[in-house]
Amino acid sequence: VLRSLCDEGRWATLVREFYAEHRCQTPLFPELAGEFLRYLRDVRGTRPTDPPFLLELAHYEWVELALSLDERELDDVPADPAGDLLQGCPVLSPLAWALSYRYPVHRIRPAFQPLRPPAEATHLVVYRDRDDNVKFLRLNAVTQSLLQLMQAEPDLSGAALLHSVARSIAHPDPQRVLVAGAGVLADLRARGVLLGTRLG
Repeated sequence: VLRSLCDEGRWATLVREFYAEHRCQTPLFPELAGEFLRYLRDVRGTRPTDPPFLLELAHYEWVELALSLDERELDDVPADPAGDLLQGCPVLSPLAWALSYRYPVHRIRPAFQPLRPPAEATHLVVYRDRDDNVKFLRLNAVTQSLLQLMQAEPDLSGAALLHSVARSIAHPDPQRVLVAGAGVLADLRARGVLLGTRLG
């Protein structure tokens, strides 16, 4: 996508700057996108002609590539695919990354290049499913916080996670959060973001 936003001259200049200004840490071709991201983030800095979403878009595109090349196999992760997601501890796929961006990076294309970030952040989970397809799902802020809590507290049951989220947002009816959250957990499992529940 980033390449499609640039004309030939602008892209050639960016590539030349990358090779001239950045010292790559690896010669491996699959790592080139990560090196380019490090260049944009740590070396190049923001320049007047850059779109304001440049770094976030480059990161999002790198995530897609990194997940597609990740050698981990989901079948190697111990989990009960049919486990009770409320009573058990949900297992988040190691190939599912919960991300937040200022810009809606998943929508950027030549016909849509926002100059300012919207009022609300864009929350996404980018994941690789069991068929090795990399996909993304837009999340609301509550589901994003649920996934972040799941990463931080892997020993909590699904019900405990949802009760914690309900407290954090001061929801007046925690039971509604539990019921709605059960549906969210089931949907995330069906998509492959959750692998089931922890064994043992």
